Amino acid sequence: MIEPQTPDVAVIGGGPAGLMAAEVLSAAGLSVAVYERMPTLGRKFLMAGRGGLNLTHSEEFERFAGRYGAAGERLRPMLEAFTPADLVAWANGLGQATFVGSSGRVFPRALKASPLLRAWIARLEGQGVTLNTRTAWTGWTAAGDLAFDTVEGPLTVRPRATILALGGASWAKLGSDGAWAPLLAARGAPVAPFRPANVGFTVAWSAVFRERFAGCPLKNIALSFEGATARGDALAAGYGLEGGAVYALSAALRDAVEGRGSATLTVDLRPDLSVAQLTARLSRPRGGQSLSSWLRKAAHLSPVEIGLLREAHGVALPVAPDALAAAIKAAPIVLTGVQGLERAISSAGGLDFAALDGLELKAAPGVFVAGEMLDWEAPTGGYLLQACFATGVAAARAVVERLRG
Repeated sequence: MIEPQTPDVAVIGGGPAGLMAAEVLSAAGLSVAVYERMPTLGRKFLMAGRGGLNLTHSEEFERFAGRYGAAGERLRPMLEAFTPADLVAWANGLGQATFVGSSGRVFPRALKASPLLRAWIARLEGQGVTLNTRTAWTGWTAAGDLAFDTVEGPLTVRPRATILALGGASWAKLGSDGAWAPLLAARGAPVAPFRPANVGFTVAWSAVFRERFAGCPLKNIALSFEGATARGDALAAGYGLEGGAVYALSAALRDAVEGRGSATLTVDLRPDLSVAQLTARLSRPRGGQSLSSWLRKAAHLSPVEIGLLREAHGVALPVAPDALAAAIKAAPIVLTGVQGLERAISSAGGLDFAALDGLELKAAPGVFVAGEMLDWEAPTGGYLLQACFATGVAAARAVVERLRG
């Protein structure tokens, strides 16, 4: 057995929440060791960088905080203590300038995660943080020490405090597999079942549509469900629909599909035009053009959008301009299933906030929790990373207060 190490604080998990906690703790003068079971740090963070690394969002704070649904009030104090502006300043401090995209999302100018992660790891090492990879946490020993499996053999550690930042249950191949849940449940901490979040949905496309349009983007559309509307892009996948606009509504859609067996999503293919404006365009002389050609020219619909229109309303679309305009503005698509965790960007479920006093486990004093392993969810758009960073900061500050208290 490897000789026990004795850092002031053990941070288990080398993703954004864990690394941010380690930075705050080490900056406060505490000795910190990070333990990550994967071969490298921040693997899911790097995956997020493939889409440009959407760090956070620039919208006003009240609207921002409202993106977290039922967990919003629990997260609000932490989001207020480490705001989107704070996250931007932090990135700038690492030499990674940011910009605000047309949708209000905030990205590093490099549009990559790797330069930021390299600078971040260099800062952590400069602050004396010990970074351990290929070190899998297996729970607690009978004596109460943290137990790990490493390539060199078993390891036990008895820190003054611990922060768990083990992620949710999506992207198992990158380290977030939810394997920690039984360990905490065995300590008496309630864990809600994991569910897919920011995920696609099954649609019973016709064979013709699936063959012709699987993989085609649906640009600048509006999706509506039960009074909520999301603008953005989506993708017609072979199994159904996915993409940012879908993910913005995915929590309500998932609950409806799981509870009722289906959900009807309304697609507005031309959200920038009113029904009257679209009717006027479609009232122009059509001549001998086919309906598909006419829709492409008069309404600027792409082939995949025309195909989706027929999937929603039937092959024989309305002829009258006002009825056709109304059909374009409200195409009903029936969702019949939810894709699984293996296809989800993030997960809902996890450690119930009822298990916590602040961010400290009631069942294990001195053990704090941060990141996606907590039971909260949010759409894509920077909200996921912001909450991971903010909870990491909050957990670290709570540890500092406890150890100095």
